[in-house]
Amino acid sequence: MVLDNEKNTTFVLVDKKTTTQKEAAEEKLWYAIRVTYNRELKVKDDLDARGITNFVPMQYRREERNGVMVKRLVPSVHNLIFILMTPTEMREYKMSTALPIRYIMDRVNHKPITVPTREMENFIKVAGTFDEKLVYLSPDMGNFVRGERVRIIGGMFAGAEGIFVRVKGDRRVVVNVEGLVAVATTFVHPSMIEKITERDDNTLDNAL
Repeated sequence: MVLDNEKNTTFVLVDKKTTTQKEAAEEKLWYAIRVTYNRELKVKDDLDARGITNFVPMQYRREERNGVMVKRLVPSVHNLIFILMTPTEMREYKMSTALPIRYIMDRVNHKPITVPTREMENFIKVAGTFDEKLVYLSPDMGNFVRGERVRIIGGMFAGAEGIFVRVKGDRRVVVNVEGLVAVATTFVHPSMIEKITERDDNTLDNAL
């Protein structure tokens, strides 16, 4: 600490090396962020320009324009974006951007919700295909308790782990981001899945 007697102002000297080491030691976390006014794509563009990893659940949808059916890639869940940052980076970004974003808070511990890496990877394996036949569901796990826990071993969803249940008449695998969003794959033939046993439950890493 240094005191400037002339201006009677106190300055705090910051050890930049120590600060940098502390930031480097921080783990990057997947933050669930609420974006108001349906500006999730504007936030994504800003993050992409800064080189920051992020994910917006999107899928192709058909709509009629001037009598012609066209396919557009649009957000599947409005006002939601996942951002991979350290806690320090996240705080700095929230302070530096003028875009309308806020943490989604855990009502139990009153902290920002972060998604485990394995859970996020599972979700991206399905939602990241942008398939127009994906079905987004309420994340209430009560809807899926009767299904089997499985791993997809082939096709475009290979590696994804979730609950094998019937959704809208088809057998699908549902991947749940707890408390936020759940997505069901397109039809998955039973030959393309393997049941997850108690022995390898830990591979799910709370992804169900």
